[in-house]
Amino acid sequence: MPDSLSTPIAPLRRLKGALDTVLVANVFLVIAGAVWFVVAVLLHSRHVEQPLQLFQSLWEPLFTPAIGLLMGAALVSGVLGWWQRRGQR
Repeated sequence: MPDSLSTPIAPLRRLKGALDTVLVANVFLVIAGAVWFVVAVLLHSRHVEQPLQLFQSLWEPLFTPAIGLLMGAALVSGVLGWWQRRGQR
C-alpha cells in the first residue's frame, strides 16, 4: 500500500481542508457583519447613530478584507477541488 504522504493529492487535500476551515470562520464573520449592518441601519432610522458609526469605522479594516478573503478562498477552494477530482481520474 503506497504511503499517502508520497502522493501529490495528499498535500492538496490538506490545503483544501485548511481553506475550508478559513472559509467557515470567515462566513460566520461576514454573516455577523451583515446582521450588524441591518441592525445598525434600523437603529439609525431611530436616530441611534453609534452602531452604524462603529460599523463604518470597521468596514475598511475588517469587513472589506473578510469579504475579499471569502471570495478568494471560495475560488481557490473550487479550483483545488476541481484539480483534485481531475487527478483522481
